[in-house]
Amino acid sequence: MHPEKLIKKMENFYLDNPALRHHLSHPLMRRIVELRERNFTEAEKYDYAPFNFADALDSYERTLEIAGEVIGEVVAANAKEVDHVGPLLENNRVTYAPGTLENLKVTSQAGLMGLSMPRRFGGQNFPLTAFIMVSDIVARADAGFCTIWALQDCAETIYEFGSEEQRTLFIPRMCSGETMSMDLTEPDAGSDLQSVMLKATPDEANGCWRLNGVKRFITNGDSDIHLVLARSEEGTKDGRGLSMYIYDKRDGGVNVRRIEDKMGIKGSPTCELTFKNAKAQLCGDRRLGLIKYVMSLMNGARLGITAQGVGLSEAAYREAIGYARERKQFGKAIIEFPAVYEIIANIKAKLDASRAVLYETSRFVDMYKTLEDIQKERPLNAEEKEDLKRYRRLSDAYTPLGKAFATEYANQNAFDCIQIHGGSGFMKDYPCERIYRDARITNIYEGTTQLQVVAAIRHILTGTYLSQLREYQSEPVPTEIEPLKVRLARLIDVYERVVTKVADTKDQSYIDFHSRRLMDFAGHLVLAHLLMLDACRSTNFRASAEVYSAIAESEAGRIEVFINGFERRNQEFYKAVL
Repeated sequence: MHPEKLIKKMENFYLDNPALRHHLSHPLMRRIVELRERNFTEAEKYDYAPFNFADALDSYERTLEIAGEVIGEVVAANAKEVDHVGPLLENNRVTYAPGTLENLKVTSQAGLMGLSMPRRFGGQNFPLTAFIMVSDIVARADAGFCTIWALQDCAETIYEFGSEEQRTLFIPRMCSGETMSMDLTEPDAGSDLQSVMLKATPDEANGCWRLNGVKRFITNGDSDIHLVLARSEEGTKDGRGLSMYIYDKRDGGVNVRRIEDKMGIKGSPTCELTFKNAKAQLCGDRRLGLIKYVMSLMNGARLGITAQGVGLSEAAYREAIGYARERKQFGKAIIEFPAVYEIIANIKAKLDASRAVLYETSRFVDMYKTLEDIQKERPLNAEEKEDLKRYRRLSDAYTPLGKAFATEYANQNAFDCIQIHGGSGFMKDYPCERIYRDARITNIYEGTTQLQVVAAIRHILTGTYLSQLREYQSEPVPTEIEPLKVRLARLIDVYERVVTKVADTKDQSYIDFHSRRLMDFAGHLVLAHLLMLDACRSTNFRASAEVYSAIAESEAGRIEVFINGFERRNQEFYKAVL
């Protein structure tokens, strides 16, 4: 079957996906919006600010509908050409592919830049959850463009840690359509950012700093506004000597040495940059660049990559089920064969589970960041202080968990999508080939899955996930979902025993060895519970909740058997490869 026969009119990527509206209307969103809008007092100052929750939700819906239209009709339509053409490098400057330039133009004209920024800087003051929802939609259309568009989230770092002068200077420019990047990694400093050596030197005569050195693997590296991690303290070699800087492309001093020739996300230029006495501004305080600002920046980026993974899974699911319904073998559509519809059901369950943890995380982040912002204006009351503490902890726990699961599932779903297509899926005629290549980076950049395990293990050992699982179990469910709830409750007990067995050894090497298994166990239970609760609010998720719970039970059993049967001396056999 030729791919052109499967082409249909582009749909609105928001309206055709009821799952998005489902997550936008989650009960916690009311509190988030009321806090973010300061009980809707901004309506007195801005005529486009909402005057109550219903008005706010309507505003988000209308914007998401516009986003769904322009992304479905323009960004998705340009994806194949952008992947083929890619950006060009001439005279040390990057030129985007024509399709990318059009994408930037239409998304900016649609008001999709600066969604989460305050109105006084030209933004729309939307919750982070709404911004992440647009990222989800963009990634479904073109994951490469998502890495350009979504980097506007770097403005959050300037808003949180920059001076008022810096906020006023840079955030309105981003809201009007200028692009951003975060310049962190170097040839000898990838995951180990403490090794960053790009040098920052104060230029007192000109009231600025000068940056010298090389950055590598910089996504959208020729952007208009850069956040740069650099070594400000001479003689230091660790993270305490690093500070954060803002570099404005208008000031010059940074050239693109090369654009990396990548497997996927080809429309997004990944650059090697040379800084030669580049003028920059210190963002925040010296010495806090890595230990405070980059940690915040990376958490935001990881949430964005989680959305990218979800969008890719959405694209893979739609390509797989569309092809399986049309492709006929042995006299019937292949979707009628159990071997095929099981694969598609698993893709859908993993997609719905990934999206559930994405928006659970974004709501937690919305709560704690909004309360932090309010704290700058007035003292928090006792309930707000407790909420700030709780949601900050949950954000810290769920960000690595969500990033790990959504990106691993994006890879699995893209793989299975090609399998559904058979030999055709190996050809560039079909989008699944591009989706497969684009997905591969997601569980590598902004911290590999292995690094997400390192971030998550503390919350496994201290009981953050266990406590939240018990809270999910306390939620009332309809009678028809009660058997599922009971099955998951049994798994929680097994999880608690397995974690205790590993933790009680007090052997850090042994704990590290099993950390991935423990995170997988925790993640399967969290995602299964979230889908169960989604099924309580909408029957659309009932099938996925059952399918994913079966996956969780299978994986939990495998992990339990492995750990219970594993003797500590067996670890030496794994070391034998060294």
